[in-house]
Amino acid sequence: MLLGEIFELVQLVFVVAFTLFLANCVDYDILFANKFVNHTDSSKVTLPDAFLPVDVCSARIHDSVLVIFILIISGVFWLHRLFKFIYNICCYWEIRSFYINALKMSMADLPYFTWQEVQARIIEIQKEHQICIHKKELTELDIYHRILRFKNYMVAMVNKSLLPVRFRLPLLGDTVFYTRGLKYNFELIFFWGPGSLFENEWSLKPEYKRGGNRLELADRLSSRILWIGIANLLLCPVILIWQILYAFFSYTEVIKREPGSLGARCWSLYGRFYLRHFNELDHELMSRLSKGYKASSKYMNCFMSPLLTVVAKNVAFFAGSILAVLIALTIYDEDVLAVEHVLSSITLLGVCITICRSFIPDKHMVFCPEQLLKVILAHIHYMPDHWQGNAHRYETRDEFAQLFQYKAVFILEELLSPVITPFILIFCLRRKSLEIIDFFRNFTVDVVGVGDTCSFAQMDVRQHGHPAWMAAGKTEASIYQQAEDGKTELSLMHFAITNPHWQPPRESTHFISLLKEKVHCEAAAGQQGIIAENPAFTSTHSLQSDSEPRSLIANLLMGPPSLASLHLGREGSINPVSTGVSVGASALHSISPVSTSLHLRNSYPSARLPRPDHPAVVTGSGTDARTISSGSSAWEGQLTSMILSEYASTEMSIHALYMHEMHKQQSRGEVSRHTWHRQESDESSESVNEDIEATRNFPQSSTFPTTSHQEGPAQQSGGQRRYGGASDPVFGSFRAQRTPRMTMGGWSEENQMGRHHDPVPEEGSEDELPPQIHKVT
Repeated sequence: MLLGEIFELVQLVFVVAFTLFLANCVDYDILFANKFVNHTDSSKVTLPDAFLPVDVCSARIHDSVLVIFILIISGVFWLHRLFKFIYNICCYWEIRSFYINALKMSMADLPYFTWQEVQARIIEIQKEHQICIHKKELTELDIYHRILRFKNYMVAMVNKSLLPVRFRLPLLGDTVFYTRGLKYNFELIFFWGPGSLFENEWSLKPEYKRGGNRLELADRLSSRILWIGIANLLLCPVILIWQILYAFFSYTEVIKREPGSLGARCWSLYGRFYLRHFNELDHELMSRLSKGYKASSKYMNCFMSPLLTVVAKNVAFFAGSILAVLIALTIYDEDVLAVEHVLSSITLLGVCITICRSFIPDKHMVFCPEQLLKVILAHIHYMPDHWQGNAHRYETRDEFAQLFQYKAVFILEELLSPVITPFILIFCLRRKSLEIIDFFRNFTVDVVGVGDTCSFAQMDVRQHGHPAWMAAGKTEASIYQQAEDGKTELSLMHFAITNPHWQPPRESTHFISLLKEKVHCEAAAGQQGIIAENPAFTSTHSLQSDSEPRSLIANLLMGPPSLASLHLGREGSINPVSTGVSVGASALHSISPVSTSLHLRNSYPSARLPRPDHPAVVTGSGTDARTISSGSSAWEGQLTSMILSEYASTEMSIHALYMHEMHKQQSRGEVSRHTWHRQESDESSESVNEDIEATRNFPQSSTFPTTSHQEGPAQQSGGQRRYGGASDPVFGSFRAQRTPRMTMGGWSEENQMGRHHDPVPEEGSEDELPPQIHKVT
């Protein structure tokens, strides 16, 4: 890490110095043979002949105001990076000392430890030495909150469509623009820049925890965004030049060597936040997305245009013919290479052929979009409802391309980022200032020993669950408080599987227990004959102890179910939803702790694995084996960890499929409601009930909860202090006074008169913090 930062500083100096040298110290007339050089000893022109003398070069640099300005800006930026590097060295040294002295892990042995082992040691050290003085014991969730505090906020804001990253353009339609430069500015404004919302790395500023001065804070935030946008606009030429030069130096050689790399795909920055669970570390996210990369590439290749394929084949033929002649001539006589533009023609023709081949599909490949989309879902875990059953449509493909974009598109967006980012900040983000203030107040909780964290990251089904995601009866959250796309439920399952010894809150435990009970019931129903003839069920059930975990998903997703297992709907239509649910339940039931442990023990007897009677995690899986210590050697420990990690990943994949099938089953018969194409909240706020809002003495905000005329005591539970009116989903006497409204993002819930927005008590003008405080246990 430190070595990488050192080379980044060196790269910055190299790019600036090399660019100045090329612009001011090279005589291109001599280099291109437009001017002759008189030599006394030789007539051959050498490369140093094209270099200008030092005095001439320095004079050119001093006479150029633009060059001086660029050097000053580059120097300031380099010093900023240098100070940050020195600060990181101090932090890394403290971390190194902590690993060696507290955790008893040497730097030589550290690569052989898994994250679960490091985390387990931290929890044990807390019990002995009280490294956190505010609480007696640390939990896995506390550790994740400290590491991912700001990233959880960003994931929540993307989930609630609070950040202005989706746009509808005249010719391009719905587009997503989210670059590293835009992300840097968001973090600068919200978290760590001068005048940000946080006063340090763990605490939100007190004024942002009160509701009485929200309008003043919104105006202040709006002014700050404006000035940061103007600064981006003034620095746009310098940043744009840097982006172009850095991209040129980084990708030119790669494009020459592998031109098809621009046609490769990568997960977009927006996709990484949309698909990220709450409390998911970077290496966990990258591992999950990497496993879905191959299936995603195959799915996108299903949509090759026949017309484009024919054009690419013919262009490749003509370019290949010319290239073949030039190669043959150079083989016959190498002096052909000395002819002007011959070498460049060979290079360009080779690039053209490689690009054309990327548009020609493999004629032996058979594509099944629906099955590929299910395989993708097994790994990425999130998918809009309207994608299922529409995998063959170009609309679905275009929406998925926003998550899984071309490398060339990624590079182009980064190049355009310096120009577009200032306008997004000035004209889009400023309009959301009041919503941002409300969001941080309403969804910030003070956890003892951790500090201020995003309440969504608590993964509490009662506070942020969604009834359509198996949380009906367990959640009391209003529409404003509900996480979208099953984010709370799926994040909870992922964290419980990844950290099997973690004890979730009571409501979340009930949710997991209910899911476990449904799994067993569905599996039992499948074994009793409901899907006994289904080949997917038969093959999945037979893979309990003698096959790799990935085969479970492969067999679960194989082909359509047999006719004997299909259920007929009211109108005689075939309905395989219940079949898919039962197959998923059987697959989850098949990777029990007993079968998993026995299989691993028989396959790898040298590894130290848990006993079959080891208590299972609340999900009913055997993933608690991942927290065991390493084997008798580092290699055995790594092998054991790798195998158990694969089983954990498989279990979560099948859980994701199962929960999506259950979600589809519960949503059947209801009006489809999804948030993939939510309108801008600024436009939707105009449609809020004007009569209701007129009774209040504050301006409209599409994200600020409506306030009841009656106020009562807020009931809180758990281990956190909550700020703002939307903190408590239990409203007591307010339950009968729900008022219909439109929630953040502009989407509304239709034909569901029984579910409306919950009124949330508004704090008065006093600057007193809410008195309710409770501890984490």
